[in-house]
This record gives sequence, C-alpha cells and structure tokens, in this order.
Amino acid sequence: MIKNHNTRKLAVTPSHKRAMMRNMTTSLFLHEKITTTVPRAKEVVRFAEKLITKAKPADLDAKRVLHGEIANKDVVKKVFDVLVPRYKERNGGYTQVFKLGLRKGDSAEMAVVKLVI
Repeated sequence: MIKNHNTRKLAVTPSHKRAMMRNMTTSLFLHEKITTTVPRAKEVVRFAEKLITKAKPADLDAKRVLHGEIANKDVVKKVFDVLVPRYKERNGGYTQVFKLGLRKGDSAEMAVVKLVI
C-alpha cells in the first residue's frame, strides 16, 4: 500500500507530477516568477529549493544532478551563473509564495511563486 503522507498528489500520476515539477521549476528558474494554483505552488517551492541547495557547491556533481532534473541547458547555466552566487550566504528560503485570490473560471485559489532577490 502506497502512503504519500508528506506530499500532495495533485490529482495526477507520480510520473506526471515529476514531469510537471521539473517543467514548473524550469520556468521558475528561467523567468524567476510563475503563476499557478496554491497546492502546486507549495510543491514547486519544495522541489525548487532542494535543487538550489544541491547546486550550491557548484562542482561537477552538482551540475550532473541539476542536468538530471532540468533538461534546458540555458536554465542550468543560469542557475550556476546567477542564482547560486545570489544565494551563496543564504540557508534556505529562496522562494516566496504570494496568494492572489480565486481564479475566475473554476474558483481555484491562485498564487505567484517568486525567487527572492
């Protein structure tokens, strides 16, 4: 019996969720801001912060780990050239979640995820 007590299912299969988290994190690192629903925002924050923490040593192993999660080479380059130096002295808390209210179409609670500057 599978028990996912620590994560949200987000009404998708595990493989779809992993792909979605990778894509959303890629967009977050590229644009430094994304708009999504609150549960997805909370999950992408968990995923993105772990990746930034793994990238902070900026060695070959960190680059291989990031290339395994993010397919876009330009985004990986941006992480190591821009984001890692920005968060060098910071121990976690690389993102912020701002709630926007309800979406008009289906009343889903929306949020903006931004990287802290």
